[in-house]
Amino acid sequence: MSIMTTGASRVGYETKGYFRTPDAVFFTFLFPVVMLAIFATAFSSMGDITPGPGMEGVSFAEYYLPGLLAAGLLLSGVQNLAVDIAGEKGDGTLKRLGGTPLSPIAFFIGKMGQVFVTGVLQAALLLVVAAVFFGVGLPTEPEKWVTFAWVFVLGIATSALLGVALSSVPRSAKSATAVVIPIVLVLQFISGVYLQFYQLPEWMQNIASVFPLKWMAQGMRAVFLPEDFEVLEQTGTWDLGGVAIALLIWLVVGLVISRVTFRWIRRDA
Repeated sequence: MSIMTTGASRVGYETKGYFRTPDAVFFTFLFPVVMLAIFATAFSSMGDITPGPGMEGVSFAEYYLPGLLAAGLLLSGVQNLAVDIAGEKGDGTLKRLGGTPLSPIAFFIGKMGQVFVTGVLQAALLLVVAAVFFGVGLPTEPEKWVTFAWVFVLGIATSALLGVALSSVPRSAKSATAVVIPIVLVLQFISGVYLQFYQLPEWMQNIASVFPLKWMAQGMRAVFLPEDFEVLEQTGTWDLGGVAIALLIWLVVGLVISRVTFRWIRRDA
């Protein structure tokens, strides 16, 4: 019980610290909102995107919203935690915490709670901006929001655990952004966030299918795009079962790697 209580208090501490760091807030919290505004404004004169002749089309803002929601999960979990924890190892914060009674479980409850809180706020902000400023129609069917909820929860949990796992890769705090950001950026380009996924070469789609972001984006498209658009997916369907399986596999992978690699200090320190 004390571990859960301590972990809950760490959530507040970590969240306050996050919002006191302007660069983290911009590059992981506001970045998807900024990109949505850029895409919606830059391509507004090009008309709607349609899956085929005679089918229902959507605006660029509506089409890019699902991918940017998925990217927000990746940024909040993988990029934010990987850079943050690597920095805390480098400046000695984790070493000092390791000398206190703080349990690693309570520490990670705080980190993952912060990711969940900021992820929820980010998604809510993105949806409000899309609906209010760019006229994106949000789903009215309850089942769509149920799908959104489980894709969001699985996606944010998977991203957070993979962020913890990735934090062990940078050799120093200074190299953390140089290691993490290119990985996150490449995944966004090949997973249907900044480019229309169905227009990518098949080999690139296959590579993207190995990683979780593609599946998070696909799950979000199933929520926010008309049913006609599922013909553009690799299998011609939303394949929500595949989305769930892929994210669960990556969640387990992230959990195992995090458990094996996490140390309060680097082994070579």
